[in-house]
Amino acid sequence: MILKTEWTKKITEVLTNTITKMSEVKGDPIGLAINEFASKRKPADIIVKSDICDDDIIPIEVLFRTYDEMPELEKMALERVKGKTLDVGAGAGVHAMYLQDMGVDVKAIDLSKGAVDFMKSNGIKAEVTNFFSTKEEKFDTILMLMNGIGIAGKLSNLERTLLKAKTLLNKGGKILCDSSDIKYLYEDEDGSLWVDLNTEYYGNFRFQMVYKKEIGPWFDWLYVDFDNLFQAAQKVGLQARKIYDKDDHFLAEITKIDD
Repeated sequence: MILKTEWTKKITEVLTNTITKMSEVKGDPIGLAINEFASKRKPADIIVKSDICDDDIIPIEVLFRTYDEMPELEKMALERVKGKTLDVGAGAGVHAMYLQDMGVDVKAIDLSKGAVDFMKSNGIKAEVTNFFSTKEEKFDTILMLMNGIGIAGKLSNLERTLLKAKTLLNKGGKILCDSSDIKYLYEDEDGSLWVDLNTEYYGNFRFQMVYKKEIGPWFDWLYVDFDNLFQAAQKVGLQARKIYDKDDHFLAEITKIDD
């Protein structure tokens, strides 16, 4: 039998190992891209490399979008924010800035020092902080947009990620997060589903960001379907509700149920 203290220690070790590759940043492509675009206004794409699919891009302009340019899902999430708010993986701070302008007490965190420096220069309260290392400060809303729940890395770490978020929530607090069910990537032309049985879950990915000559580390990232999110939330005393769903992309509101 594992004693409670030993079990807690094991959980901590697993969490630490899961996010080590994300915190040992050897390069800061996101931060460099943000600051170069802010100063020069010359767009250049951020390349997203994957170990299982073709390279993708993030147009730098996306990180500087205005409220009017945001998709309906993000606007809906911002409208549902209440009280003291933590913006996780804030990037250039477009959501935090909007909320701050609306009078919300918001704190932004990101692993990118360049991104945090940029946010601070715009008057946003921001820190270079790993979400899993966040001190036990309490919030009424935790905002995890642009698939921010993906920081779980793998489906097997989703419960632990939600449990960490729960410790940061005030009574009646909530998490607002979006994700995508990417099962369609594995569908054959006849509609049947092809999944590699050697993988834990079809939504587990590994990515690497590259901007010009700036190369970041490889990191795990999760795309989760709502059913798995719902079940993981329920297991740690949270209630997940889908409040938007379009083209396999959904927004969930997750609240405490065991206060």
